[in-house]
Amino acid sequence: MKKLMDAQEVMELIPNRYPICYIDYVEELVLGEKITAVKNVTINESFFQGHFPKNPVMPGVLIIETLAQAASIMILKDPNFLGKTAYLGAIHNARFRQVVRPGDVLQLEVTMDKQKENMGIVKAKALVEGKKVCTAELMFIVGQSKDKI
Repeated sequence: MKKLMDAQEVMELIPNRYPICYIDYVEELVLGEKITAVKNVTINESFFQGHFPKNPVMPGVLIIETLAQAASIMILKDPNFLGKTAYLGAIHNARFRQVVRPGDVLQLEVTMDKQKENMGIVKAKALVEGKKVCTAELMFIVGQSKDKI
């Protein structure tokens, strides 16, 4: 698949770094509307050392974090928000439908639902081999990196 943004370009936009930067690349981006990004899940991920070591599965909270990072990229590519930070404000209706294991490729699809000034809600889903593994609505707030929210 064609890469619109690679991991280095992702890190130039969002503040996350190893070991918590989870977006490997962006495939599609329509400003203010939608993003498709990818996370390759490998056995070398630090969380697999302690999260069910004999039955490694990606923690649900990290799938949500990965979706939030994809949403942040979509939001922060907007020229109005360059140089700012997108904060996760709330998680609604999160559903986990199947486990994510080492070797899986998470396809992340996020679409803007509502936006007003520096706040909004996105609909997010993570898929493995075309099957939904997680869906959620995420609320975000955009501010300066030192803002109190």
